[in-house]
Amino acid sequence: MNTALLEPVSLGPLGAADTWVFVLLAGSAVLAGAAVQSTVGLGLGLVAAPVVSLLDPTLMPGSMLIAAVLLPLFTLVQEWRHVDWRGVAWGLPARIPGTAAGVWVVATLPPRALAGLVGAMVLTAVALSVWSFRVRISPAALVVAGCLSGFAGTATSVGGPPMALLYQYEPPSRVRATLAAFFLLGATVSLAALGLGGQLDTRTAVVGVAAIPFVGAGFALGNVVRRRIDAARLRVAMLCVVTVSAIGLLTRAVLG
Repeated sequence: MNTALLEPVSLGPLGAADTWVFVLLAGSAVLAGAAVQSTVGLGLGLVAAPVVSLLDPTLMPGSMLIAAVLLPLFTLVQEWRHVDWRGVAWGLPARIPGTAAGVWVVATLPPRALAGLVGAMVLTAVALSVWSFRVRISPAALVVAGCLSGFAGTATSVGGPPMALLYQYEPPSRVRATLAAFFLLGATVSLAALGLGGQLDTRTAVVGVAAIPFVGAGFALGNVVRRRIDAARLRVAMLCVVTVSAIGLLTRAVLG
């Protein structure tokens, strides 16, 4: 692989000489996020998107969406019997108008502003997760969550929280499987829309593909963690890490 395609551009804090530092930091974030997601149902975008946005905002959201496609496929192979297909059937079509709005945002906002949007989206997701208010799973709620997820997922690669909030009180296997089905189909739609909109270049695609081995390793690690560590504690640790990352993103977006 041509490592020049992995070099962070000047918009990030790393220079061209720091390619392997970029690979190590971004890869570690993807691995950690994949481990969290395979344990609790979401987390890849929450953990990795702020880090990648800090390192090189021009790679967002396409690289993370490409990397994210593989993980729900692994989850579905294991837990497809637990998918709430009725919920997916209501929520997925509603993702399309949200996806269109997300493509427009990616085409309109400069990379630094888009990084700030990632930070704001992540902080909002953290606040809602801590609040943990309960919304009844209904067709109307699924449509709203699907539309919001389409927008957030396409614009920032962090599209899981709206749907996760609906299913947070369901059994863990049902949460993981249903979110996996929604992520797999939704991320595919978002990538197709970004490609048609001209917002998915070769460098972004190469970085996304290069992150896939870290996703596979994170999935394997998550299977081990799921059996040995309380998911609630892991969730608290994850929320703390992503909060710090999101605040860093917002600070950088404001201060330049």
